[in-house]
Amino acid sequence: MAEIELICFLLMIVAALDVVARRINLPYPVLLVLSGLALSMIPFLPHVGFDPQLALLLFLPPLLYPAALFTSWRDFVRNIRAITLLAFGLVLMTTVSVALVAHALVPGLPWPAALILGAIVSPPDAIAATAVLQRMQIPRRIVAILEGESLVNDAIALVVYRFGIAAVVTGTFSLTDAVLKIPVVAIGGVFVGWALGAGVHWLQRRLDDPPVQITISLLTPFSAYLPAEQLGLSGVLAVVTSGLYIGWHSPLMITARTRLEAFSFWRMIVFLLNGIIFILIGLQLPAIVSGLATESWATLLFHAAAVSATVVLTRLLWVFSAAYLPRLFRARMRPVDSHSRWQQVFIVAWSGMRGVVSLAAALALPLTTAGGAPFPGRNETIFLSFSVILVTLVFQGLTLPILVRALGIEDDGESHREERIARKKANQAALAYVERLAENPSQKSHNVERLSRLREEYRERLAQLEYCDELSAEPDPTLLPASHFNHLVREALQVERQTIVELRNQHQINDETLRLLQRDIDLADARLVEAHY
Repeated sequence: MAEIELICFLLMIVAALDVVARRINLPYPVLLVLSGLALSMIPFLPHVGFDPQLALLLFLPPLLYPAALFTSWRDFVRNIRAITLLAFGLVLMTTVSVALVAHALVPGLPWPAALILGAIVSPPDAIAATAVLQRMQIPRRIVAILEGESLVNDAIALVVYRFGIAAVVTGTFSLTDAVLKIPVVAIGGVFVGWALGAGVHWLQRRLDDPPVQITISLLTPFSAYLPAEQLGLSGVLAVVTSGLYIGWHSPLMITARTRLEAFSFWRMIVFLLNGIIFILIGLQLPAIVSGLATESWATLLFHAAAVSATVVLTRLLWVFSAAYLPRLFRARMRPVDSHSRWQQVFIVAWSGMRGVVSLAAALALPLTTAGGAPFPGRNETIFLSFSVILVTLVFQGLTLPILVRALGIEDDGESHREERIARKKANQAALAYVERLAENPSQKSHNVERLSRLREEYRERLAQLEYCDELSAEPDPTLLPASHFNHLVREALQVERQTIVELRNQHQINDETLRLLQRDIDLADARLVEAHY
């Protein structure tokens, strides 16, 4: 019973702190971590522990899946070079850099254990970066790169982590085997995710029951993650691939009612899991410090500062090098990145907050090796991992909004332009459909007055869109005619849906714009259903 009371207490704290974070304009992951640290100092509060393996299973799939589900495939592909360099190249470089520093500073820390530490702290956290950036007006390309990076960087880091643990526990390690297995693990995870996504897509198209469909959606990330991990493949890439596949097909896969309910469901799940994760990170401090009673605080803090600085500086150097060095050697690459100002590159480099994956991976380290000896450097590895999480979340998380303002980073308006274009084309297509009905003698069963009213409705929307250059005065997209010709309105709304999906498929708009307009159409459809009943 005490556990239930504690969970309820933590959920109340999460809700209250989110309100406070909005009022004081502070990234809520930072406030939650700091509050968790403060709560951990309360003597009478029970220790909050969690099984790291269970944490990875319960938190990672359901948080990665909606992130992939709502990722724009067009933006992902457009920025694939930057995403690949960050998600793979930077992860490996950070792993090696941290291993070099840790091996030099921590007495008795063997190379495999140092590499494990590097793998633990190498992947930035998708949840943390999105939570900090989502309330800021920044160019869409920055968000696309960071979201794309955070979707796949865990895969390579956890593979290196897995091989490192096997080397320490068994005392044997083959670099050749590791290099050969990494592509198999990655490609196998992608295949599992694709196969599951195709199966879910086939099933969802044949259902029209929101509770059942939402349940299937909730089980999808676990159904991708668990089989992949059992087969020794990348569960992370399996979840991401299934999310990307289903996200691409979802506009025409499920009904408007299911889509609206599923969006609200996933929004609540992500909010609760995010809050619990970040407050749990802060609450782990007493257990972590208790394992280092023999070390002096001066030494521990020096090691923590050195490793944290290595993580931050490695990302800065890598991002700027990846952005600008190719231009010196390959002139044909200049047009690709010519619009990347150094201020924007710096924001990408500074957005390297670590989170739950690093913490869970650190706490999941074995206690002993195969021979029964203590796992080398386990306590130090956990402490240093926690320090990197704390420094990057609090220091970078707090300074990131300040830097965005100081560097003059502003929204480039691309999303607004795409939205306006898509709205106009969708309404033009619907208007053309209504006018064809009015002019077609075979459609005289439609009431002329109703067709005229609907036609005027779309003409008014188009006039408003023409008048609003920057959507500064948005039209009301859910304004509907009277309910006695709901069927006709629903047909026109379906034309709008098909039009914006075609625009997405032709890569004229991204998935974020598609979802924004689709939600307006779904809400209009939902109002028709309510009027009918």
